Amino acid sequence: MVWGLGGLLYLIGFFHRVAPAVITRELSLDFKLDATALGSLSALYFYSYVLMQVPTGILADRWGARKLLTSGALVAAAGGLLFALSPSLWWAGLGRFLVGGSVAVAYVCLLKVSSHWLPVNRYALASAIALFLGIIGAVSAGTPMRWLVDEMGWRWVMSLIAGLTLVVALLIGKFTRDDPAQKGYKSYSLLAAANKEQDNFSLPSTVKKVLSYRNIRLLCLIPGGIAGALLTFSGLWGVPFLVTNYGLSTAAAASLCSVQLVAWAIGGLLIGWFCDRYGQLRRIYLGSCLLLLIGWSIIIIVPVLPMPLLVALLILTGFFSGAIIITFVFARNTVPSELVGTASGIVNMGVMTGPMLLQPAVGWMLDQRWTGALVNGVRVFSRHAYTISFGLFLLWLTVSVIAIWLSREPVLDSR
Repeated sequence: MVWGLGGLLYLIGFFHRVAPAVITRELSLDFKLDATALGSLSALYFYSYVLMQVPTGILADRWGARKLLTSGALVAAAGGLLFALSPSLWWAGLGRFLVGGSVAVAYVCLLKVSSHWLPVNRYALASAIALFLGIIGAVSAGTPMRWLVDEMGWRWVMSLIAGLTLVVALLIGKFTRDDPAQKGYKSYSLLAAANKEQDNFSLPSTVKKVLSYRNIRLLCLIPGGIAGALLTFSGLWGVPFLVTNYGLSTAAAASLCSVQLVAWAIGGLLIGWFCDRYGQLRRIYLGSCLLLLIGWSIIIIVPVLPMPLLVALLILTGFFSGAIIITFVFARNTVPSELVGTASGIVNMGVMTGPMLLQPAVGWMLDQRWTGALVNGVRVFSRHAYTISFGLFLLWLTVSVIAIWLSREPVLDSR
């Protein structure tokens, strides 16, 4: 119950993260957006999400997860409703900004809860299950959301999600606890068990201490390439790309993007289990990133792929993107227990930097190569425009591979 309620907020956050992918046409028409503006509106979620990561990690270490999860869910409900009712682009952007900053607490708090409620040899699997819950939210924002939008309109759908978020906030406040000791159980955190106080706490010194670890600095770069490619494609530009260049319907394209996200969830679970059982984090991370670089290169560079091969590559890139959970195991096993929350926030900031930068960057590059084609009032881009724009994925993934190569295998915390 304690862990799962935080997982529900993470699920809702993931829904908001990719929802623009299936309502690009509605948003473009309602707010009269070009590709750059659409990418920027979607990325506002990631701007606030990234800004909140370090404060979230520090507050999770200092105040505990319960207060952060409850307040985050309340603000997410308000932001979601504002987005749904927005009369203009400015208000829609503010709503999305509030949602991103508020659900930013979910994953870091889940990692913090895991470090207290679960043994260390279940940490990778718990991180993977969290990702799995997130992907359920993302898949819900695919074909199911498209069907609901066709039946009810996008504003009603987003209002419904805001109401569900409010219910989750109330449940978290009632049932969630920071540590098992508050329920009379044994804690898995030595820090909590010893009731250690950080009287000399300061923000600059805490961040400086976390960043003194080489792996943490590299982890600020590595996951951005993985999450950036996947969430820029399946979370925004993949649907119009597949509709335009493969002649698919919007529903079929959304389904393919959902398949990729489901593969991501399954990959995270299996890779998390494998890491808990066999270790070798650095080797698995490096191999997965190399396969991602190859898979995305084929999707982007080859003009028209046979549909079975395209589907297989989308599944491949989704599955090995699940290796992103290694990021947090790396961080957990690199820093002392009292810095886990801060370290998780810092590296999660690296995760979200990818889509934050790539979504508007791809939109801007598409606008620069727009030939003037319109379909039902919405801009349509050529295959060449997508190839050049998606090339940013390959550049960042190359940086990720190099950074993993420079990292060191973390020593598993015996606690």
